[in-house]
Amino acid sequence: MNKNRLEAFSDGVIAIIITIMVLELRPPESAAVADLATVFPGWLRYLLSYVYVGIYWINHHALLNKFSRVDGGALWANMHLLFWMSLIPYVTAWAGENPMEPVPVALYGFILLMCSISFMLLSWRLHAAEAVSKQAAGYRNKNRLSIGLYALAILVSLSHPPTGSLIHVLLALIWIYPDRREQAGSFL
Repeated sequence: MNKNRLEAFSDGVIAIIITIMVLELRPPESAAVADLATVFPGWLRYLLSYVYVGIYWINHHALLNKFSRVDGGALWANMHLLFWMSLIPYVTAWAGENPMEPVPVALYGFILLMCSISFMLLSWRLHAAEAVSKQAAGYRNKNRLSIGLYALAILVSLSHPPTGSLIHVLLALIWIYPDRREQAGSFL
């Protein structure tokens, strides 16, 4: 099957995810500058989630750019990724409203972990029929490191949520800065 429908559907879902996230943002209760502090954690969590959704969108495009066709397995692997991404607005709102609470921050990390795993599964599915290049191997190593750090962030969040959140930020920074091997095809 031609990959165009998969890309168009994914782009639409990702656009909706971003829209839902921004609609969850709440303004301060009053116009006083001091009230900004009450909504600031939610805005920071929104910013982090926006960056994550952007990272996935960019890398989804870069990954699919390597292929002209997809099969049914790739379609379901893509749906798996989109399922986990669709939960980002929910955990963004909850962790944004409760930035120092272990369960919301840990659940935020769990959703990011599942997004990472599902993206790796999609990549594996798409590469299954082709020879793996050194570029793809480097990408997989970065993804495996991320999965380990997401799992660590979940555990750390249960006892110290700010440290778990810091790990989430560091992971986003790792993926924003592209590895030289990945610059030709993937921007994760």
